[in-house]
Amino acid sequence: MTKLILEILVSAILHPIAVVLMWLNLAGRSDLNQTQKIIWAIVGVFWGIGPILYILVGDGALW
Repeated sequence: MTKLILEILVSAILHPIAVVLMWLNLAGRSDLNQTQKIIWAIVGVFWGIGPILYILVGDGALW
């Protein structure tokens, strides 16, 4: 039970950081058009999967 609570707390803290880093990377990318950037920005908000998809599928980086 303690491990589950710790995992939830860590993911709640790290996910917003990963989303912000993803948005910063998106802002600087010139290979995506505005529509693609907006779609990735929205997908990134989904808890737990957005930043992971951005790295794996969108050829992005978090730093």
